[in-house]
Amino acid sequence: MTFRGWPSEALEFYEGLSADNSKTYWTAHLTVYETQVRAPMEELLAALEPEFGPGKIFRPYRDVRFSKDKSPYKTHLGAWLEAGGYFQLSADGFAAGSGMYQMAPDQLDRYRRAVVDERTGRELTGVIEAIEKARVGVHGHGSLKTVPRGYPKDHPRVDLLRHKGLTTWKEWPPAAWLGTAAAKTRVVEFLRTSLPLRQWLDANVGPSSSPR
Repeated sequence: MTFRGWPSEALEFYEGLSADNSKTYWTAHLTVYETQVRAPMEELLAALEPEFGPGKIFRPYRDVRFSKDKSPYKTHLGAWLEAGGYFQLSADGFAAGSGMYQMAPDQLDRYRRAVVDERTGRELTGVIEAIEKARVGVHGHGSLKTVPRGYPKDHPRVDLLRHKGLTTWKEWPPAAWLGTAAAKTRVVEFLRTSLPLRQWLDANVGPSSSPR
């Protein structure tokens, strides 16, 4: 099947789920979820695979074991690409991200060393500037309030040193293009714009060697 975007019913489904997060609502609208929400995401992932590799859709159920909020269903549909990339559809529209959201300790050590290194640190600064110039945000996650131990407080890239994760992120509010094939075009543009950050992270941080 060819990806043609999400119909208005997809966003309406999540509007309704936000108002009534119950098994009764979910069961009554399951066909809408499967055909108007999940199926287009599967088509999008299939369309992206030749350039960006395979992807996977997250389960729609929340893990409520350790949460005070016992609402059973996520109010968004999430998917990810094995080569790096995350997408999210909700009543608020569409969002996309790329990078490393939460680095393991060994990754964080390599990241910080690369940030303080003059060559790789400057490369990262240039990558971020170029991405932000293209109107895609670059955000740190789990950031420390102070400089990590062992690093100079006056380092020129001190803000980057404080991050425990680094990603690109862009949000689009509901609009007519979301219901057309143009949605793929915007996703591709985002992924291509984000690629230099992913390549820097892959080259200088890489996967974690710590057992999960």
